[in-house]
Amino acid sequence: MTYTVLANLAASITDLKKDPMGTIREAAGETVVILNRNEPAFYAVPPERYAAMMELIDDLQLAEVVRKRQGGATAKVDIDELIAHAEANSKV
Repeated sequence: MTYTVLANLAASITDLKKDPMGTIREAAGETVVILNRNEPAFYAVPPERYAAMMELIDDLQLAEVVRKRQGGATAKVDIDELIAHAEANSKV
C-alpha cells in the first residue's frame, strides 16, 4: 500500500520514543512525519508553522464569511466615529 507523505523528513515512532527532543531537534524546524510500521501516524509540526497554519485557516474562514455576505445589505459608517466609540468603550 502507498501513502502520501506531507513532509520532507520522517522518523519512526521507535526513534521518537527513544529521544523525542533529539528527533525534533534533528528536523531543524521542519515538519516531521512520524511513521508507525512505515505508515504515517502523525506529524510533528514546529510551533511557528502551526501558528501560521492556524492563521491561514482563520483567513480562509473569514474569506468564506465575506463570500456569503457579498451582495447583501450594507451600512454607511464613519471610521472616525467607530474609532472614537471603540476607544470610549475600552476605557470602561
